[in-house]
Amino acid sequence: MNFEQLRALLAVVDEGTFEAAADELRVSPSAISQRIKALEASVGHVVVRRTVPCTATEAGAVVLRMARQVALLEIETREALGADDPGLEGPGQAVPGRAMLPLAVNADSLATWFRPVLREAADWRDTILRLQLEDEEHTSDLLRGGDVVGAVTAAPRVVAGCRTEKLGVIRYQPVASPDLLERHTRLRGGRRIVEWSRMPVLRYGPKDDLQNKFLRARGVEQLPVAHQIPSSEAYLEAARAGLGWGLVPEVQMRWALDDGSLRIVVPDSERDVPLYWQVWKLGSSRLERLTAAVHRAAASLGPAGSASAGATAGSPG
Repeated sequence: MNFEQLRALLAVVDEGTFEAAADELRVSPSAISQRIKALEASVGHVVVRRTVPCTATEAGAVVLRMARQVALLEIETREALGADDPGLEGPGQAVPGRAMLPLAVNADSLATWFRPVLREAADWRDTILRLQLEDEEHTSDLLRGGDVVGAVTAAPRVVAGCRTEKLGVIRYQPVASPDLLERHTRLRGGRRIVEWSRMPVLRYGPKDDLQNKFLRARGVEQLPVAHQIPSSEAYLEAARAGLGWGLVPEVQMRWALDDGSLRIVVPDSERDVPLYWQVWKLGSSRLERLTAAVHRAAASLGPAGSASAGATAGSPG
């Protein structure tokens, strides 16, 4: 394998098609095809699934990870040698000296505490960010597969070749519109009982199990109808509109509690999700700068280790 073949693999996976990869590298689609075939011949495995979008195979993920590392270290080595090559072009490198850093971030983080990282990155003239949205329980899968160089994750388990650092916790509150809550609440023995199995729930996507975990912890066996809202901002608006109840980051919806458009369904039932930063161990100045920015932004999170146990299983509220 050689640099041109590795750049072709990066471009195909990042851009999604052979044609888009050709546009990125400013070569013909046939040249991209030839480079991928030569790479596959050299490693003895198919590395790209010819689907739309193209994805790396299991063997391709191993090569893809190395290709990203090589691309980043190559450009930083050139800088260290003072040999900035105007002719160097690759995925995310059409402008000399710029390196691409693909990251995985969950939607709630991107909508709240992570935003200062974007403001800092606006001054990084040598870096291109490419963010992928993924549930915090699954972002480390992208890191493991070589799709990203860093990830905000809820999984503390170490990914080979990466380091894991605590960031803090993001606190969620179960909230609903006053009308929805009124329709699904009844009095029993002088106590207000929420009809969890009947009150519609909101979820971000098929991998979002936060609400179901909350319900199971309260002893709810029959799960309610779930509306899927794949946007943090729209999720909040759907809760305010009364489409369903949901667990929303406290920092995101304080104003909605203040103006009365949302109410906490049951008091003292918040759930704290611990967050970690997982990043390649690569000795890259760009990755170290990114890591420092992530930690500065995460200072607004609750302290790590303060996660609440949430509601007690079987609690009638």
